Amino acid sequence: MIHLETMLVFVGVATALAVVPGPDNIFVLTQSAVHGRIAGLIITLGIALGLFVHTTAVALGVAVIFKTSQYAFSTLKYAGAAYLLYLAWQAFTASQGDFEGDKSKSETAPKQFLRGFTLCIANPKITIFFLAFLPQFVVPGNGSVIAQFYQLGALMVCVTLVVFGAIAIAAGALGTWIKGSIKSQIWLNRISGIVFVSLAVKLATAEK
Repeated sequence: MIHLETMLVFVGVATALAVVPGPDNIFVLTQSAVHGRIAGLIITLGIALGLFVHTTAVALGVAVIFKTSQYAFSTLKYAGAAYLLYLAWQAFTASQGDFEGDKSKSETAPKQFLRGFTLCIANPKITIFFLAFLPQFVVPGNGSVIAQFYQLGALMVCVTLVVFGAIAIAAGALGTWIKGSIKSQIWLNRISGIVFVSLAVKLATAEK
């Protein structure tokens, strides 16, 4: 088990990192503004659970492959960039009806969750970051190393849910106002598209 003091330090650092603007929280911000806070919270859940994939990769040593293999790293990062470009295309071609919220939650929630989850797991830099970050808080003498990795991963998920959830709720208020303005809807979609293209370029040109 990880000691309480170590957990508190980890949560503090993780919170600071979650607040720093990055692909995930910017994605939550724009999607919450376009589709509302519920969509943002669902996307946040997808991103948070995606962190468990990266935690597992580190715990089982898979992250070493991405760190040492340029081919594996490039394959995943280009796949992630392609997905972001797909989201950009959807944003640029979205119609006014996409803001009306007439789709049932059963139809939209899984897609929103998948967007967040896919965006998270398609970024190999998170795995490499976890590989460098998590071991600093793992002490072999405190029990199973794998169990400690998952404890840290769970804490990271909790921090992400709180920080990104707050972003989703705040940005969702903007979305309520936007639904009453056609011009705002069009421009926010364009801005979202530009953000996705920028994130795709950033990911595609990322180095290990």
